[in-house]
Amino acid sequence: MAGENNKLHIRLHVYDTDMPVYVNPEDEPYYRHAAKLITDTVNNYSDRYRTMKSEKEILYMALIDIALRLEMEKTHNDTRPYDDILAKITAEIENALQVGNTDSGTTKK
Repeated sequence: MAGENNKLHIRLHVYDTDMPVYVNPEDEPYYRHAAKLITDTVNNYSDRYRTMKSEKEILYMALIDIALRLEMEKTHNDTRPYDDILAKITAEIENALQVGNTDSGTTKK
């Protein structure tokens, strides 16, 4: 496990639990931000629904909230439509340039 030697041992506080985790040093801020996001989201739902829902339901509500944000963000970052348009435009430009090259080649003869 050579990769383990490069890992950083950190302790994350996630909601009501401290977790030891090995992470790549460059990923540490992402892990800390994720732990804070989870903690804040669970706390928000807990503040609102503590008397009406079980702790398990509150945790699931927080998980759904975070997963929904991720899914929505994916759709905002979907570049496929732009890639398709760029591919079509590129093909049209290449075709136009080839037609132009073919025409000028015949004109020179």
